[in-house]
Amino acid sequence: MPIIRVEMLPGRTVEQKREFAHAVTDLASDVLGCGKEAIAVVFDEVAPHNWANGGLLESDKAAGHT
Repeated sequence: MPIIRVEMLPGRTVEQKREFAHAVTDLASDVLGCGKEAIAVVFDEVAPHNWANGGLLESDKAAGHT
């Protein structure tokens, strides 16, 4: 069973997650040759203070710290 984990900052709507899960499941099913029911998509929302890019926390970027 393929498990597709998506880590992202909070803020996406349920509809966006639904659309993404549908699209990724379709593609994975086609490429991997398995049924859609075998594919799991897991969304992990990571708090901005637990995510850094380029050495800067996302929470600091949002607060204007550089």
